[in-house]
Amino acid sequence: MRYPRFLSKGGRIGFIAPSFGCATEPYRSDFEESLRRFSDLGYKTVTGPNCFCDEGTGISNHPQKCADEVNDFFKNDKSDVIISCGGGELMCEILPFVDFDGIKNAPPKWFMGYSDNTNLTFLLNTLTDTASVYSVCASKFTNDHHRCVDDAFDILCGSKLSVTNYDKWYKDVWGGDVEDTDDTASKKDAPIGKWTNEKTGDTFDVYAYKQFLYEGPAPVSSVSVSGRLIGGCMDCLVNLAGTKFDRVSEFTDRYKEDGIIWFLESCDLSVMSIRRALWQMENAGWFDHVNGFLIGRPLRFDDTFGEFDHYDAVLGILGKYNVPILMDLDIGHQFPQMPIISGAYANVKAADNTIGIEFILK
Repeated sequence: MRYPRFLSKGGRIGFIAPSFGCATEPYRSDFEESLRRFSDLGYKTVTGPNCFCDEGTGISNHPQKCADEVNDFFKNDKSDVIISCGGGELMCEILPFVDFDGIKNAPPKWFMGYSDNTNLTFLLNTLTDTASVYSVCASKFTNDHHRCVDDAFDILCGSKLSVTNYDKWYKDVWGGDVEDTDDTASKKDAPIGKWTNEKTGDTFDVYAYKQFLYEGPAPVSSVSVSGRLIGGCMDCLVNLAGTKFDRVSEFTDRYKEDGIIWFLESCDLSVMSIRRALWQMENAGWFDHVNGFLIGRPLRFDDTFGEFDHYDAVLGILGKYNVPILMDLDIGHQFPQMPIISGAYANVKAADNTIGIEFILK
């Protein structure tokens, strides 16, 4: 596994938009504030040509132009690290134009993003054997940011190589207003309060952090597992399975002595879609040599099919492997999110509603 150089004080931070750009509010204002903040901290910022674009379908620009920006920043000496402007919908369409062979032969750079950026964070691991950071996008680095944003930046700087969960999480409601949902319909705990984003006026339910641990399908009180991390947003991952970009079996075979820890979360997927996605990944051979699963809270957290919820969706497919399965973690679309060094070896320990992940760069 190739580990890029960490960002040094006064270094250059590059920003690209392989998915959505920061063309609309509040993302544009937040991105501009983030750029000013980095500049005030003494860093140089380099923005790609698509950062403020809204010319594409589900992405910032036409696929070829988005790929050109990716290739330019990875293959040339424009910046020391790269952060994606945002998530989106159709980043997969840029992949045929991305020069993964050229990226593999160039000096490695850290790339950070999540959601639709799985198309790059994941494929950097499997196609170029380069580690990446699955975490927040550029517009989160405002002055009033959450502690998880500091953790993400500390990872990029190399001053932090371990993360823990956060004490509260903020429920982003899928498909409706907070007031219109039944917060206890399929949840194991009720909200402890509400939080309103002063910039947007959006209101979020606030919950105390609570994780659920399993060994196979059986609940347990503590978990300890080690292995090489790989994963991302299942919406994107399942779309890659069986394509010419699917080199997962080669990757898992290459690191079978380490064993694989999959970290997985979802955005648009319903509980039945989660089940189908896991079935497809399983039958594509992706879960060979698996040591454990880290499952983030899905965006559609309260989605059910009768009494069938996301716990049933996950355990019904993954329980048969009889490995640790950690549910409802601070990974993905329900904020905050622990940064994950995808491709790194990791030691994971969880108990008493606390999880710690230590990244080993080997």
